[in-house]
Amino acid sequence: MSRDRQPAADEDAILVRSLALRLPTGHTIPGHAHPWGQIVYATEGVMTVTTDAGAWVVPSHRAAWVPGGTEHSIAVTDRVRMRTLYLRPDLAAPLPDRCRALAVSGLLREIVLEVVQVGMLRDDVPAERRLAEVLVDRIRLTSAVPLQLPWPRDPRARRLGELVLAQLADSTPLDGLAVGCGASARTLERLFRAETGMTFGRWRQQARLLHALRLLATGASVTATGFAVGFASTSAFVAMFRRALGSTPGSWFRDAAAAAGAAQPGPRSRVGSAL
Repeated sequence: MSRDRQPAADEDAILVRSLALRLPTGHTIPGHAHPWGQIVYATEGVMTVTTDAGAWVVPSHRAAWVPGGTEHSIAVTDRVRMRTLYLRPDLAAPLPDRCRALAVSGLLREIVLEVVQVGMLRDDVPAERRLAEVLVDRIRLTSAVPLQLPWPRDPRARRLGELVLAQLADSTPLDGLAVGCGASARTLERLFRAETGMTFGRWRQQARLLHALRLLATGASVTATGFAVGFASTSAFVAMFRRALGSTPGSWFRDAAAAAGAAQPGPRSRVGSAL
């Protein structure tokens, strides 16, 4: 891991700090929290931000918003160039109090990169104060993207979720998976609805979708990815992907790169010229 942390300045005057990291495949930043809110942006690669409430997948040209005080860890699926900003608590006050995955527009991308380039923004420099306010406005107005897997709180439902994540290609019905989880299928279904806002079937589909994004972003083909997450055919996988994210796998990555103003599509892959 290599890093480029900007030098410290007068603490009271700092509005936004920045940090640039290059992280290798498989690297993990252990659980931690800080009082400043954080934008975690990947210019390359894919990572997963995890809290007690769930996990957010962050492919290239997307970002995660992590409110101040939220304990979180970051796992790298494929080597990552991470650009992250920390916002002083009073500056971040208008922003969501829960984690969100964000689509990153060209403007937001350029602001993030500019702040990383200059190192920090200070409230005693009028131009920097104005840029910080624009940054907050852009984050607030940026669309959330459905890249979250919420976790149930009940230990029986969590046990079921862990079983699913350990064998995403397995299509065993809930009745079969419930054996050994300490609750009936009916109780587990009720717990998933109440604690994640999803049916169990929808939750399992979301788990498959997010793992598929990790695989696609690392260069796996659409066909291999579909089989790896339990789909019997490429067409069935592409149909699920389109229903969930509004486009085919290839279009989704290309659109993200274009929206962020990038020269190349996000994944180094065969995400499908025909898709």
